[in-house]
Amino acid sequence: MRLFSCGHCGQRLYFENVACTRCGATLGFLHDRLQLVSLDATGDGRWRPHGEAQAYWMCTNYAQHAACNWMVSADDDHAFCSACQLNRTIPDLGVAGNMELWRALETEKRRLVYTLLRLGVPVLPHESGGAGLAFDFLADTGPLFSERGRVLTGHENGLITINIKEADPAERERMRGQLDEPYRTLLGHFRHESGHYYWDTLIRDTPWLAEFRAVFGDERLDYAEALERHYQYGAPANWQEQFISSYAAMHPWEDWAETWAHYLHIVDTLETAWQFGIGTRPHVGNGAGAQARVHHDFDPYREANITPLIEHWLPLTFALNSLNRSMGHEHVYPFVLSAGVIQKLGFIHQVVRSEYSAKRAG
Repeated sequence: MRLFSCGHCGQRLYFENVACTRCGATLGFLHDRLQLVSLDATGDGRWRPHGEAQAYWMCTNYAQHAACNWMVSADDDHAFCSACQLNRTIPDLGVAGNMELWRALETEKRRLVYTLLRLGVPVLPHESGGAGLAFDFLADTGPLFSERGRVLTGHENGLITINIKEADPAERERMRGQLDEPYRTLLGHFRHESGHYYWDTLIRDTPWLAEFRAVFGDERLDYAEALERHYQYGAPANWQEQFISSYAAMHPWEDWAETWAHYLHIVDTLETAWQFGIGTRPHVGNGAGAQARVHHDFDPYREANITPLIEHWLPLTFALNSLNRSMGHEHVYPFVLSAGVIQKLGFIHQVVRSEYSAKRAG
């Protein structure tokens, strides 16, 4: 994630900020420029980036619910920003606690949309009877996380459903423990489910399909049978040799979605490290092999191949895990990147770069 600066006073700004912490200027994110900017009111309900002429409206979810910080061009007929246009269903805000859960969902959804826009893949709202991406944020109608009335987080034909209780850290941690998952985050859910959508968009019925099957396996394998087998017998003992998670071993679709989510983890975290100027140079051990830096001109979204990303990623995660352990926490990065997983990440990077290049050429 990029860092930004206030146009009024130069203070450093972060993606989720709505007001400058130094001068109090109102902030807004411009999706067409992927920039968080400080704003001046025009007096008629519109806003302009400081020192500029173009006018914007606040997204309705920004102005009415403080659940967004994105702007809409004054020339646009939409009341919602490009991220909020993806919403099909939001929680009942009359129910106590739902507003806070929804705001958490929106924050992570915007981070997902930012990453997708940076990658250059298509981000289009779902139209009735057509292609596109949409979100349903739904609540259980029965006892908490029980089978009866439970909302299942998942994807179907461009519609991503998220159980709003996943936005509750305590409940999410409880589920992580019950399912014995080393990693479970709200942003991770968004990234994983978006992977299913982008398999449909970027792989299915495209020239990439044959290579996908060579790398990930044949997705024509019966999904219901694979799911039942996974929950009955678990992943194979040597799953880490080829898969990023035990769940990825269940079916090629889940392998793609898990690896896609991991790819988004990598590019977003590496961009954050790049923006902070973070690098690693261990003071002990094999200095030549352990030394790595995130250079000021290293943009993970625009690298031609996966190798530089992996070369920067591995030492960064070693450092992150060591820092977490020093604070008494578990590893922030509980994964192993085998050669098989790196090959899959490389395939995804190749597909994404091809999409970005085609978009630029168009």
